Amino acid sequence: MFEIVTKEMLTPAICRMKVRAPRLAAAAQPGQFLIVRADEKGERIPLTISDYDRTEGTVTIVTQRIGASSSDIISFEPGESFADVVGPLGCASEFVDMTPEQLASQRYILIAGGVGTAPVYPQVKWLKEHGVPVDVIIGAKTKDLLIYVDEMRAVCDNLFVCTDDGSEGFHGMGTNMLEHVVAEGHKYTQAVIIGPMIMMKFTTLTCRKLGIPAIVSLNTLMVDGTGMCGACRVSVGGKTRFACVEGPEFDGYEVDFDEAMRRQGQYKAEEAAANEHHVCRIGRGQ
Repeated sequence: MFEIVTKEMLTPAICRMKVRAPRLAAAAQPGQFLIVRADEKGERIPLTISDYDRTEGTVTIVTQRIGASSSDIISFEPGESFADVVGPLGCASEFVDMTPEQLASQRYILIAGGVGTAPVYPQVKWLKEHGVPVDVIIGAKTKDLLIYVDEMRAVCDNLFVCTDDGSEGFHGMGTNMLEHVVAEGHKYTQAVIIGPMIMMKFTTLTCRKLGIPAIVSLNTLMVDGTGMCGACRVSVGGKTRFACVEGPEFDGYEVDFDEAMRRQGQYKAEEAAANEHHVCRIGRGQ
């Protein structure tokens, strides 16, 4: 059993939990994900690892309430335990395997949208610990949906916050913020983009225009998380790839985002039906 150590609602719909999983914490790397199964009848939910503490033996997950299964995960309280937490799965971020000499030549910009800010955090933390200059852009629709602002500021060189409605920081989207930052003279060798699929598509297009190589995370495509179901198939450079076993990170220039967005919507009818008939685990007396 995997005990919830701490729980915090970052927004009314976004929950951060620290879960006791010593073996997983010992092996986790930035960019990887895990699978949570809330109870014996629960759906397998892939979640990108948002932090890990090898000494404590804990991993941190951030869950956004979207459907029935994510609502069940969020309903758990400290002291309760998930039935299963499996991982780490997927491939670590490519910089993990770089030599010190390669890292020394890099300057990263990480662009996070919405709940995608959470998996950006361990990447920024790792880069900073290894002496790599790293700036971060956090974007959200409004200031009430911003997460990890203080945490990110503590581990990056420069933090740029933007909101669509101008309620906090720069008034505009992440693409506008990126163009503004580059126009001010900031130069980058690599961008990493994590957020909603449409956000990653247009931020990648902006990176291409600015001449910045871009990596994106396709974790949101996953269902089974092991390559068996095929739901995470995506065309990358004209070839079929599986996000869960070959990713979740890929060269953004090569990703067919339009295909990925069509695939992402293939289970909407089933999700709607599950929400309509969902009974919270608390309501079941569990």
